[in-house]
Amino acid sequence: MAVDGCCLTVVDKGEGRLAFDLSEETLSRTRFARLAPGTRVNLEPALRVGDPLGGHWVSGHVDALGEVVELAPAEDGASFVVRLPDALLGYVAVKGSVAINGVSLTINAIEEDCIRMHLIPHTLAHTNLGEMAGSYVHVEVDLIARYLARWLEVYGVRR
Repeated sequence: MAVDGCCLTVVDKGEGRLAFDLSEETLSRTRFARLAPGTRVNLEPALRVGDPLGGHWVSGHVDALGEVVELAPAEDGASFVVRLPDALLGYVAVKGSVAINGVSLTINAIEEDCIRMHLIPHTLAHTNLGEMAGSYVHVEVDLIARYLARWLEVYGVRR
């Protein structure tokens, strides 16, 4: 089960509740330790073989927390700006993909240490992103960017 984009294993469930075991690694990279009971989160079951893919490939492995520095009404939705940790800036590109709280978004601009995206009305209505002004969100960079960076780190540029 993806909870705000973080892949977790359900260890218990009951009427209106799910329980998960959280490791120190998960707690250090997510906002879960800061959540109050009743906080709205995005829930998405795991993709099954044969299911349609809407968006880009995401693994549910949160890379870091990003800070929402702008959430402003805009034509046909909202302008959404997230400040990223320096360690993630090399993994993002204009018109590239990023997952924010598990939602696949397209990066429209990069402004210093921030990425600018647009939230359409459907996203605002069906996710918690429209409630995140001034908060921290889960950021997962594009898998291809992550593996390309690792390949270059190990093998370098060869001619």
